Amino acid sequence: MLSKEILFQEPAPGCRMVRFRGDVVRFRLQAAKFPPGRACVRTNLGQGRTIRREIIRHVELNEAPLARDWFDIPMQLAGPGVFEVRIPLNEVGHFEAKCLYLPDNQDEPLWPDGPNTTINVEPADTVCGNSIYNAFVRQFGPQKNLSRSDLSAADPCLRQLDADGYTVIPPSGTFRDLIAELDFILSHLGCRFLQLLPIHPTPTTYARMGRFGSPYAALSFTAVDPALAVFDPAATPLEQFIELVDAVHAREGKVIIDIAINHTGWAASLHETHPQWLARNADGEIENPGAWGVVWEDLTRLDYRHKGLWRYMADVFL
Repeated sequence: MLSKEILFQEPAPGCRMVRFRGDVVRFRLQAAKFPPGRACVRTNLGQGRTIRREIIRHVELNEAPLARDWFDIPMQLAGPGVFEVRIPLNEVGHFEAKCLYLPDNQDEPLWPDGPNTTINVEPADTVCGNSIYNAFVRQFGPQKNLSRSDLSAADPCLRQLDADGYTVIPPSGTFRDLIAELDFILSHLGCRFLQLLPIHPTPTTYARMGRFGSPYAALSFTAVDPALAVFDPAATPLEQFIELVDAVHAREGKVIIDIAINHTGWAASLHETHPQWLARNADGEIENPGAWGVVWEDLTRLDYRHKGLWRYMADVFL
């Protein structure tokens, strides 16, 4: 019996690679101690459309995925018992690959030890110049340089209202306040990506965490918090968000939106429309997510065993 341990693959099985569209990846397989045969790379590189089609048909039609995206690329003999192939990376996505060796007159391929090699292919224009500016829209505008103690000192009534249990939320920064800073962020600092903390509506009274409420306690994944916009009869809050996106694009920047889809805030719209999507414990209580030993009691965990929730989130992303 031949031992597959003398099959050596480069890049090694199990390694994770980040490459960019337009790169070329070389696979090399050494099988010098094996009888004559042929070698291939089994992969799903470049098959993103097929991968997505199987995922969608699995959800929409309950079809079992059949791994139609996998195929074999023949390797060329580069020396005694050494095979190579160079594969152009022409599609962005998450892919896997592994070499195999098939000796002549055998039906079963032999594999190097270890899991598949992972290849994450990123867009070509992200190969460099990827500085990210993380912006919390609330913190721009007049409140930009005020600390929590400054807020209390600004109004002598604030401490008493806090003590009496009132909800006191100072004016928020707005999308237009952030637009006014873009020349500094994108030109002077040289950042190319503007990453926004969540811009969804959040609880302002019931189950509010902190003075402003956690930005991750989304009440709707498709709505914009009106507090982040100015009252303008000519532009809705969503249209003012689009103003920000257009202003970033006009400066050749890109926008990343943070959307925490593991959970919602308390009294979110999904609580009314799809309460069955909330994760509950054996006693029927809604589960709160958490991390590092902390439970986030202002959040409600979503149960992704429901395929309807998959479809809903796909629409959110689109």
